[in-house]
Amino acid sequence: MLRTDVIVLGAGMVGVSAALHLQQRGRSVVLVDRRGPGEETSYGNAGLIQREGVVPYPFPRDIALLARYAFNQLPESNLHWSALPRIAPWLLRYWRASTPAEVAKTARGARPLVERCIIEHEALMAPAGLLGLVRRTGYMRVYRSASALEDALDKQRVDREVYGVNFEPLDAAKVAALEPHLKDTIAGGILMPDPVSVSDPGALVNGYATLFEQRGGRFEQADARSLEAGRDGWIIGTPRGPIAAAAVVLALGPWSDDVFRPLGYRFPLGIKRGYHQHFKALGNATLNRPVLDAEFGYLLAPMTRGIRLTTGAEFALRDAPPTPVQLARVTPLARDIFPLGEKAEPAPWLGRRPCLPDMLPIIGPAPSHRGLWFNFGHHHLGFTLGPVAGRLLAEMMTGEKPFTDPSPYRAERF
Repeated sequence: MLRTDVIVLGAGMVGVSAALHLQQRGRSVVLVDRRGPGEETSYGNAGLIQREGVVPYPFPRDIALLARYAFNQLPESNLHWSALPRIAPWLLRYWRASTPAEVAKTARGARPLVERCIIEHEALMAPAGLLGLVRRTGYMRVYRSASALEDALDKQRVDREVYGVNFEPLDAAKVAALEPHLKDTIAGGILMPDPVSVSDPGALVNGYATLFEQRGGRFEQADARSLEAGRDGWIIGTPRGPIAAAAVVLALGPWSDDVFRPLGYRFPLGIKRGYHQHFKALGNATLNRPVLDAEFGYLLAPMTRGIRLTTGAEFALRDAPPTPVQLARVTPLARDIFPLGEKAEPAPWLGRRPCLPDMLPIIGPAPSHRGLWFNFGHHHLGFTLGPVAGRLLAEMMTGEKPFTDPSPYRAERF
């Protein structure tokens, strides 16, 4: 039987980053996933490291807007009514956590992590030789109507005053100057200058995993559900034999409940599904940065495989068959503002975001099991927060003084 100090379950951005930080602190680590690194949720995102992402995505509280979402009348959301009996308790808790006071509490909790997100990514990118993937162009939110733009600017002014979120208002001419191939259907926009983006999110995670292995780490493809508590720690079965460790990190994102539920935990982990599809651009059209069509909830991002069109949220059971109706709805809308050509791949990609009702992750020790540590539930910011969350977790696990108070992320809050 192989023995190691720590087993990390999950090789997405969150798990790989935690493995690297533990390794840097002298721990021997085995990283485990059923697939290769970065092939699940971390593969299909907008490629943004969201330095502006302090304020979360709250649940709508306007009754008229909720009704339109409920009946799938808006392209940024799709509800599976068949899933409602199972997801309604989580949706209710999400709604309760979306009052202005609760959103402000979440933003205060998120801020210490978000403020360091780029710094901690770059601390891993540099030794991995991956800084070339980074675009330091921010991202743009565009608006088709002047009234929607003004409403958004009012909110951004509040976020800047309260949370220090930087932004730059753009009229139609400034939008055109920054993105010449956007069409003239745009009334204006908001540039978020502080975030950075990458041209291949999956490659970034894979590069971090390669660095981990180059430094002596071991990766195993195995089923995390085989985890068992042993006499002196934890044991997981792999095709090459069992592995034992004194500590295990649960970083399985939307699959974390497959492990924590059999151990007796009942965290309210919900799922927001999302889709992407790559397209070729017509002629010489290009994008210099990700562009969010803020009134319709989809995003266009320049990637190595083409222009990636990402959707909003689908509220469905985690493992339900794909229903990419949102892509069908937003593709014509995207062509209204940018010259998208033919699809660059035969089928869309489906991903799953792990979301807790208060829109903060669980990072820290399990309340009832020695040597079990949690690092999941990063909602829309798993790609953004992986390295900084991995640092915080590793500091707690190795007895260092954490760089920030970890109490907002404790498991016991549920």
